[in-house]
Amino acid sequence: MIIITLVSAIALSSCKKYLEKPLTGGLQSPDLATKEGVNQLLIGAYAALDGQQGGDASIGGGGAWEASPDNWIYGGVAGGDANKGSDPGDQTPIELIQKFTTDATNGFFNSKWKADYEGISRTNMLIRTIPKVQKLSDAERANLLGQARFLRAHYYFDLKKMFNNVPYIDENTTDFNQPNNTDIWPKIEDDFKFAYENMDGEQADAGRANKWAAGSYLAKTYLYEHKFPEARDLFETVINEGTTASGAKYALNDKFEDNFRAATNNSAESVFAVQAAANADPNGPSNANNGDMLNFPYGTGSPFGCCGFYQPSIDLVNHFRTDPNGLPYLDTYNDHPIKNDMDIPSLQPFTPDAGTIDPRLDWTAGRRGIPYLDWGNHPGNDWVRNQDYAGPYSPIKMVFGNAVQDSEGDMLSWAPGSGINNNIIRFSDVLLMAAEAQAQTGGLPRALELVNMVRDRASKPEGFVYTYKNPAKPTAGFSTTPAANYKISTYPNGYFGSKELALKVIYYERKIELALEGHRFFDLVRWGIAAQELNTYFTYQGQFTQDVRGGHFTTGKNDYYPIPQRQIDLSGAAGASVLKQNTGY
Repeated sequence: MIIITLVSAIALSSCKKYLEKPLTGGLQSPDLATKEGVNQLLIGAYAALDGQQGGDASIGGGGAWEASPDNWIYGGVAGGDANKGSDPGDQTPIELIQKFTTDATNGFFNSKWKADYEGISRTNMLIRTIPKVQKLSDAERANLLGQARFLRAHYYFDLKKMFNNVPYIDENTTDFNQPNNTDIWPKIEDDFKFAYENMDGEQADAGRANKWAAGSYLAKTYLYEHKFPEARDLFETVINEGTTASGAKYALNDKFEDNFRAATNNSAESVFAVQAAANADPNGPSNANNGDMLNFPYGTGSPFGCCGFYQPSIDLVNHFRTDPNGLPYLDTYNDHPIKNDMDIPSLQPFTPDAGTIDPRLDWTAGRRGIPYLDWGNHPGNDWVRNQDYAGPYSPIKMVFGNAVQDSEGDMLSWAPGSGINNNIIRFSDVLLMAAEAQAQTGGLPRALELVNMVRDRASKPEGFVYTYKNPAKPTAGFSTTPAANYKISTYPNGYFGSKELALKVIYYERKIELALEGHRFFDLVRWGIAAQELNTYFTYQGQFTQDVRGGHFTTGKNDYYPIPQRQIDLSGAAGASVLKQNTGY
């Protein structure tokens, strides 16, 4: 008997045809070998994307945030985009991860491991079952297998960039106690290639992966493997021909913010996203970005109730300073800091920074005196649990607005959720990865063009944050006065005079465009600059916030997280563990 548990529902269309969460039950194999059965299995494979299958309270884990699909802990906090947030005694395992002082017994790692392998288990069951279904056309069979193998590759990609040495289990594996001593990149490549070559360009539902999502992910895989020519060529094909699952040609949204609003989920910029639905589960926000439920402003007057985590770092915010020409200070951003309200009570006067600023800042970090969506001006200290511990800023990207809180917010539990999709890959990410591949292979003019496409979108005034018409009533709407001194420009022709400069610019642009989206740590590692960047970050940020003090990144050890000790213990056979620990742990 095969037991199937669909832990959470998944939104699979722009029409919000959310599938109800079914009861746990048992199905005999013949029940699954039907067209309806394999589609239910596919829904289960998508449902595992939210990571909520990983928590294990018995070993100190259990929170959905431990395996959140956006990797806000492992990619964002550990990458210097953000402080842990809250206060010192809350979710202390995250601080240990942030400072690279953790060990393999940290239950968060086991939660992440289990969540991804749950997804792999579901895809393997699906891949085994599809060939047994008789009433499928060849095209239907290929498309289903393509989606299954795409999802399996996604889960393995997540494991690979997290832990590096992981065991590979596929649909034919019978002994599940496999060693973790082989490189699984070729397996990931094979799955994404199959998906790219066999999936449809358009799907029945907007939230499904399609041919072009597979092409983007395959090119990203090449980039991680430093196969730059292959990545370059495939990215260019995706840019020129790629469409969403609904058939819209990939494009940048006119407004940067539309990547982070539920009303514009599955836009032309969405390449692959984990679907979210607010108020779909009466037992709590399980379908509404439960993994990000800690990441809302918390304190006096905050409308969110909890919990004050994932606070953008002072170092990150300083990256958004621009020079008189509207360009960033690539090397000296911290010599031009953006004014903040550290240690200034909310009742005391404060005037926000008057210097030139990249407008993406105010859709990324909530800061005092600037509109926080339509909730009013961010009050500063009153909405921060402990400024001395984690700084003065609040996250914005995954937070719902005031006017849409009933439809896009989810307050059915002790901490909020939102109906905002979680972007795994969006088109600006594709453009910047393509720029990187071009720069690595000598295509400097094209790399500059791609970077400027991203910056040009950010420069459009219709996407700026504006002051309120009536500060006492933010829901009355916005004025025509920008909330800050926004100035951003594209790079002039010929600016990329060398590969080294081009890569420096591209790395910086990824930092600010994709901030707080879970990419930073993994980017730093694959670029080989994690020690330099993170140890400099610890020194600078540690002047202001307590949570990073004592942090240190060691090359050769901290490039990957430790294999969960729980999994090593469970792999014991004949007195020895099959799984081997990563170097340094």
